Amino acid sequence: MKIIIDDKIPYISGVLEPFAYVKQCSGAEITKDIVRDADALIIRTRTKCNKELLEGSNVKFIATATIGFDHIDVDYCKEAGIEWTNAPGCNSESVLQYIASTLVSLASKYQFELRDKTIGIIGVGNVGKKVANFCKLIGMNVILNDPPRARAENKNKFVDLDTIQKQADIITLHVPLNTFGIDATFHLIDEDFISNCSKQPWIINSCRGEVSCNNSLLQSIREDKLQGAVIDCWENEPQIDNNLLEFCEFGTSHIAGYSKDGKANGTSMAVQAVSKFFNLGIDNWKCTNIEEAQTSIINIDGKGKTNQEILHEAVTATYNINDDSEKLKANINQFEKLRGDYPVRREFAYYTVYVDNINNSLTNLLKDIGFKVEKIK
Repeated sequence: MKIIIDDKIPYISGVLEPFAYVKQCSGAEITKDIVRDADALIIRTRTKCNKELLEGSNVKFIATATIGFDHIDVDYCKEAGIEWTNAPGCNSESVLQYIASTLVSLASKYQFELRDKTIGIIGVGNVGKKVANFCKLIGMNVILNDPPRARAENKNKFVDLDTIQKQADIITLHVPLNTFGIDATFHLIDEDFISNCSKQPWIINSCRGEVSCNNSLLQSIREDKLQGAVIDCWENEPQIDNNLLEFCEFGTSHIAGYSKDGKANGTSMAVQAVSKFFNLGIDNWKCTNIEEAQTSIINIDGKGKTNQEILHEAVTATYNINDDSEKLKANINQFEKLRGDYPVRREFAYYTVYVDNINNSLTNLLKDIGFKVEKIK
């Protein structure tokens, strides 16, 4: 058996070699010739699994170590008898961390209280649910839009897009990319959508680049129809819009889900899926060799600080979005390199916050967010 693996997928070297001939190569090197005699592919979003790549190959199974799967032509795979799987929710905590850092950083820079703001969450799946829970914990007014869930569940939990446009101060996107159909999301955020917004909202896109229209975002920021934009996922990656990046409050290189924990989860889910499909006997394999951050300790003295200032300190100690934004703005032609060489980032649960002069309610909030918390004695 032969397995082709994207060489940017971490923690996987040596895992499948006892069961198959394994070839690791870059996403750009995964071509029709390379996959012709492969039985399985383990890939990322950079590999387009379509007829052009797969026709005439021996591929029986594809595992993408990512939440999204719009790079897989599911109709062709069905026609060709190729099974596939993604890794739903693998990096949802990482994307939550990215959104949390965005929110506290915007609030700190522009001196507003998050509890006074309404956030509209479009897409309430694995990521959107966690973002909603975080925003409720910190006292924001949260409104949810998810048409598929609204049809299947209690519609009272969800609002329509018109309500999002009228009420939201901040709009964050967590939808898959659907080009056609009743739930199409391609260019969901366009000139018409923004023109119908009442509050000059912030737009945050950390799902798929094509969900928001570059030209509409840029024009709307220039015309003050938006407070601003935070973009992690871009149209036409890695050839991103230089002008839009310049006008973004924060612009990052598609790394919202790039915590080491999220990557480890994606790899684990991909290996488990391959094992189950080919009966390899390692169905419960998990990554255990995740890199450590420089420190897992955060010390916070809350004396003289507001709750929001303490929250900002805790969240940005784990991940500061401004750092990644400054790197991309200084190295716009290094988009793929910034992704490929991304440094160690660990999620909230990795950290212990040692607190002093902080009340019990805020201590409990930090625990609810995911931190381990100890009081300094």
